Amino acid sequence: MPIDPHALMRLRIPARTCTYSADNTILYALSTGFGNNPVDLQELRFVHEDHLQASPTMATVIGWDRSWIPLTGINWSMVMHGDQTLRIHRCVPPAATVTTEAHVAGLLDKGPGKGAVLRIETRAYCSQSKAHLWTTSTGFFARQHGGFSNHIAPAAPAHPIPDKPADHHETVETYPHQALLYRLNGDRNPLHALPEAAQTAGFARPVLHGLCVYGFACRTILRNYCSLDPCRLAEIDARFTAPVFPGDTLRIALWKEGTNVSFRVYCLDRNAVVVDNGRALVA
Repeated sequence: MPIDPHALMRLRIPARTCTYSADNTILYALSTGFGNNPVDLQELRFVHEDHLQASPTMATVIGWDRSWIPLTGINWSMVMHGDQTLRIHRCVPPAATVTTEAHVAGLLDKGPGKGAVLRIETRAYCSQSKAHLWTTSTGFFARQHGGFSNHIAPAAPAHPIPDKPADHHETVETYPHQALLYRLNGDRNPLHALPEAAQTAGFARPVLHGLCVYGFACRTILRNYCSLDPCRLAEIDARFTAPVFPGDTLRIALWKEGTNVSFRVYCLDRNAVVVDNGRALVA
C-alpha cells in the first residue's frame, strides 16, 4: 500500500523529556558487549557506577519513543532499520534529563515493490542547561510502501570502504539472549523477541537489533582508536545490510585513515556482511 507523502512530511512528532540513570547506562553497556572481561579496568568504567562513562551510541536509545508510528500509516511489522548516523556535540553524560525533538527529515521512494525509506532526525538537549548534546538521523526501510511517487530519487552515496586489507579485525560473540537483553533499552518491537512476530516478518526466528550491532562496533572502535575514552568519538554512521540473529559470531573490520575510521561487520555464521559503509570520526 502506498503512503501519503504529503501527510507524512507534515507529521508532528511531540518533543519528549526523559530522565535516565546510571543503571540505564550500565544496562546499555552490558547489552552491547562491554564488561565481557570482568578484570578489564578500562571497560569496568562503562559497567560500574564508580567513575561511570556512557558509550556514545547509547544516545540512539535515550528518549526512545515510537508512539507516533501509528500516525504514519506504515505497516511497522514490515519495517527494517536501514541506516543510522550519530553526531556527538557533547560527551554523553552517564545520567541526565534530556529533551528530544524529532521530525520527518525525508522520504525516499524506491519504486513499486521496492519499498521506501523514511528518515527521522532527532536532536537531544540537556533539559537544564539547554546545551545541544547530540543529533541522530535514522533511515527506516518500509518494505511494503514504495510506489507513491512518479519520481524515483537516487539514494545518497554511501561511505566507501577502503579497497585494501583491514588494519584490524576483532571477533565478538553475541549471546542467544542478546536481543532480550538489548530490548530493555527501549525498543520492544516483538520482531526481536517473539518467534511468531519474526515469522510474520519473514524471519525464521527473532532477529537482533541493528543498533545493538552498531553498539558492538562502537565498542571496538573505542577500544582500538580512542583508548576507551568515549569523548574522543565525534561521529559514527553505518548501513544495516543483513539480519543478525542472537548468538551469531561477528567479525568487525577497521580501517583508519587520519581521523576517519571505516568499518564493516561480518556475520561468520552465514558469511554475510551485516553492517557496511561504516564511518567514525575520532580525535
